[in-house]
Amino acid sequence: MQREKAIIVGTEENGELEELRALVWSAGGQVEKTLYRRKEKPEPARFLGEGKLRELKALLQGEQISLVVFDDELTPVQAGNLEEELQVKVLDRTGLILDIFAMRARTREAKLQVEKAQLEYLLPRLEGQGTSLSRLAGGIGTRGPGESKLESDRRRIRKRIAVLNRHLKQVKDHRELQREPRKRLDWPVLALVGYTNAGKSTLFRLLTGDEVVVQDLLFSTLDPTFRRITLPNQQEALLVDTVGFIRKLPHQLVDSFRATLEEVREADLLLHIVNLASPEWEEEYMAVNNLLKELSLEKKPFITVLNKKDLVTNEFTIARAERNFPNAVSISAQKGSNIDQLQKKIMEALSSRVDRGIFFLPYKEGKYISILHDKGRIYRKDFDSSGVYIDAELPVIWFERLRRFKI
Repeated sequence: MQREKAIIVGTEENGELEELRALVWSAGGQVEKTLYRRKEKPEPARFLGEGKLRELKALLQGEQISLVVFDDELTPVQAGNLEEELQVKVLDRTGLILDIFAMRARTREAKLQVEKAQLEYLLPRLEGQGTSLSRLAGGIGTRGPGESKLESDRRRIRKRIAVLNRHLKQVKDHRELQREPRKRLDWPVLALVGYTNAGKSTLFRLLTGDEVVVQDLLFSTLDPTFRRITLPNQQEALLVDTVGFIRKLPHQLVDSFRATLEEVREADLLLHIVNLASPEWEEEYMAVNNLLKELSLEKKPFITVLNKKDLVTNEFTIARAERNFPNAVSISAQKGSNIDQLQKKIMEALSSRVDRGIFFLPYKEGKYISILHDKGRIYRKDFDSSGVYIDAELPVIWFERLRRFKI
């Protein structure tokens, strides 16, 4: 694949430019050069001051660079002025992330969500292009039938957003219908959340045995994927893999993906996956926490899963993380190490959904003996001439169904 050459512009702090490089790569580009700017108030018209703008033009000289990406969000006026000045495409971080989401969208739902986000991003940029293209200002030379293409574009975008909102409402209603059978099963729902590329899909594949797509790319998962898992105590649960979060996640995407994020809201337990091998893992943890707060999900029961411990050379990093982070367990989803400890923590978190008792089942009720073996965790069995005494732990739903045999 021929990668588009790009220059990135931003401040050198918190590893955000490294992340921007990864975003450009995920979008099919390649960063050739970097322009560092001081963290100061942006210039209103072109974001950069005269000196930095000259520096950026010099970097473009004699190079086949067709794209400049800013780590900060540009106003419509700034983006338009920069493109005119530089004569290359100019994108900000939000536009780049939206572009990646558009590449990754596979299902109808994801495509609807991404299209809505892109149009909401585009609309103020059309409106920010001034009145010179519009007939709305009136005066000589502006009279006559019809409307400007600009106003036509605005109306068309607003109408399309209204259509997408109706479709996304249908998606939300459909998801609620899909949840009804799951609620009848009374299986707990576990949702994997975390920073993009933290290893959620790898852990999902490990726990479910399912061949989901696992790529070393940002935002490889956009749609929630559900699979059934059985824990060591025979507790059945639904595991859902969700879209990865990121710092400065465009608000258009948060709004558009609310239907998908409803699955996180409905979950009984969150597994917050943290990439312990990332040099910015603490900032990434906080970025996810902040977004969970924005979605009013910060009070959900959760386990902090410190992933990729096999890539961490300093054992003190692991020990400090386990000590400082609430309800934490360190694992390697890639190597499958310490998964038993994670499962133990999950079972402890779901302990209110299981009950233990002693049941007496006559031999003629053999099918119920099978249910106890299939659905429960057997601690002891004693046989006599008329039946069997079984000390077992069962999910509450099965415990209630077999309550008549309890002694």
